Amino acid sequence: MKPADYAEGPGVVGRSRRAELVFGRGGGRSALMRQIAPYPFHVTRPFALDAARSDLATLYLQSASGGIYRGDRLDLSLEVRAGAAAHVTSQAATVVHDTGAERARQSTRIVVGPDAFAALTLDPLILFPGAALTVETAIEIADGALAILIDGVAWHDFTGEGRPFGSLVTETTVHDPAGRLLLADRSSITGEELSAASGLLGPERGAYGSALLLGVAERLPDPAAIEDALDALGCHAASSPLPNGAGLGVRMVAANGGRITAGVEAIFAIAVEAMLGFTPARRRK
Repeated sequence: MKPADYAEGPGVVGRSRRAELVFGRGGGRSALMRQIAPYPFHVTRPFALDAARSDLATLYLQSASGGIYRGDRLDLSLEVRAGAAAHVTSQAATVVHDTGAERARQSTRIVVGPDAFAALTLDPLILFPGAALTVETAIEIADGALAILIDGVAWHDFTGEGRPFGSLVTETTVHDPAGRLLLADRSSITGEELSAASGLLGPERGAYGSALLLGVAERLPDPAAIEDALDALGCHAASSPLPNGAGLGVRMVAANGGRITAGVEAIFAIAVEAMLGFTPARRRK
């Protein structure tokens, strides 16, 4: 007998899990007020890593299962309430295994309250041959709030035969609390389109990443500074304003996931300095 929260059907077995994290402010600091983290999700206790902003809580979100598998439905809800400040990051890259006939799905919902700061910075997804994944992210950001969302993707054939992953479908939306759409970003790509010698990114590039830096223009970093920092790390990057004054968008491509990870860390550091006025401590992993 299989657990009731497994999704089943003809030839389909997968996990359906939902994690929930709610941060609030009290007593001069940001605290994790609500936590639901069923397997395969696992979280550490929140850390205060920055002497300049001891109220900024940093939490590591971990996977206890070795990756994402066929038919998985993994959902994360992250809420940072008014005046609170929270950074959620992953402990390492996440492997997406061969999903066969049933693609996996990963969804994230982020709600950022008035005058709050929220950051979700994720190490790259590593797409193995045959991996098919849909990633959906929805962000609601209130007036006066600041938010950072950074992630990346790499692909790897552990047999060395150059087999491609299946496909990756992504959708990211940003709304204000009234429901007005500020940004919609959608993409769909197959492994064959990226892995071939004449692929879209070229034969020497095996990873890419993106960032959304959300907030009013005067609290955002200089796009040129981001591009220069990423170029120095071996990430070819470009940044531009987002529609409806939502913030700043960044795209980067690189030879491998390790360089994208370095790029994620660099963007986070530059964005925090602009948004909060200090250089954050390195989030060791």
